[in-house]
Amino acid sequence: MVEKYIGALDQGTTSTRFMIFDRRGRVVGRHQLEHQQLYPQPGWVEHDPLEIWQRTQDVIRGALGKSRVNPKNISAIGTTNQRETTILWDRKTGQPYCNAVVWQCTRTQGICEWLAEDGGYDRFRATVGLPLSTYFSGPKIKWVLDNVPGVRHAAEKGRALFGNIDTWEIWWLTGGPRGGVHVTDVSNASRTMLMNLKTLNWDQEILDTLGIPRQILPEIRPSSDPRIYGYTSQDGPLGVSIPICGDLGDQQAALVGQTCFSPGEAKNTYGTGCFLLLNTGTKPVPSQSGLLTTVGYKFGDSPAVYCLEAPIAVAGALVQWLRDNLKFFQKSNEIETLARSVPDNGGVCFVPAFTGLFAPYWDSGARGIIAGLTGHTHRGHIARAALEATAYQTRELLEVMQKDSGVKLTELKVDGGMVANELLMQFQTDILGIPVVRPKVTETTSLGAAYAAGLAAGLWSSLDELRKHWAVDKTWHPNMDETTRQNLYSNWLKAVRRTLKWVD
Repeated sequence: MVEKYIGALDQGTTSTRFMIFDRRGRVVGRHQLEHQQLYPQPGWVEHDPLEIWQRTQDVIRGALGKSRVNPKNISAIGTTNQRETTILWDRKTGQPYCNAVVWQCTRTQGICEWLAEDGGYDRFRATVGLPLSTYFSGPKIKWVLDNVPGVRHAAEKGRALFGNIDTWEIWWLTGGPRGGVHVTDVSNASRTMLMNLKTLNWDQEILDTLGIPRQILPEIRPSSDPRIYGYTSQDGPLGVSIPICGDLGDQQAALVGQTCFSPGEAKNTYGTGCFLLLNTGTKPVPSQSGLLTTVGYKFGDSPAVYCLEAPIAVAGALVQWLRDNLKFFQKSNEIETLARSVPDNGGVCFVPAFTGLFAPYWDSGARGIIAGLTGHTHRGHIARAALEATAYQTRELLEVMQKDSGVKLTELKVDGGMVANELLMQFQTDILGIPVVRPKVTETTSLGAAYAAGLAAGLWSSLDELRKHWAVDKTWHPNMDETTRQNLYSNWLKAVRRTLKWVD
């Protein structure tokens, strides 16, 4: 029997990768490349969509070359992506009207304030599960329509298309200007601030309020769809026609990759940002504490599964900032050695509110600080405080999530690039007071996209079969006493308060 594979395209905030998995969920091929981070003004973050598409083609060809897998033996493709990042482009040429407005970008603060004048920052929360924030795609679309010459006219004439990165990638993979399919899935659509959580369709009232023409929006489909979104074009990087039938936002993909299929199961992904998701079942649970209610996934005709989400804007991006802006080290993984050069943080707290604070504060005016500096402080203390920042933020959000859901977690599943950092994982379990569990396959975002496509293509038959593939690599247990834990956490909260409303 010829071995069958699943391909997963994982387009993230800092890099793009293509991974190939076998029937047992094992990695048989991968290739990954970074792309530029563009900062044209303070608070603005952009990507070049054409560079991302070029990287996509390169990593697909690279993974195929390294693995020597025949593309004809790939049963299906799944995609996953950085969420909320917004692109508008010309359907006839494929040319973007401007750079992608990245999820971290705060240029839409004025739009959010304008919307909040009528109904406050929770104006649309009952419908979409989200507060008004620069984070989400809806205000970004409005900004492009209002500020980039010619785009609104093109949108009204049916020439412009909108998509988050998943839509952009699928459109190009299926032919682009030559018949590319214009679709998204429910998990990505739920991050636009434009989709009704109950109907799983675009909300016309919100579209009218923002002045967004409905015809620019993609069709919303299930995250795993046996009906197939479309097929890869034969003149594309795969060279053959392969069904694309899985699509998930990156954090929802990690939830699927961690097989958190039952209500009460949670995972935390440590990437550019950090994202804690809790499966709440088939009914959306409203948050009373500033968390997000979002769609986790929808498989075929089964009901959608919802989540509570607690997002952290800056996690791995802080390590990258220390590397690139302050030249603390040459490679990101060197931060662990530097942080281990000191026994503790020396009283230093680092709050990386570079583009404001997300949940539970939703303060776009917050800015980052390093507090507690003395003449004793050196690079090791700052490096250690930078790692601890991610763990502190996770604790704060986990406490809020448990309060909202009524679910008390007894362990936390973790994944993402930062979970290779043993010092961070031990501090995470210490500051939480519960075990932290890392799976054998830590590329759970790509794995989740593969699972979604493989279920639709029939390579896997059930969620129970996927659960059998999940295995523990390592578990960390807390060894910090409660007094130390609380003292450290109190200092962190004190530092956070200093960052709030820094920018009027």
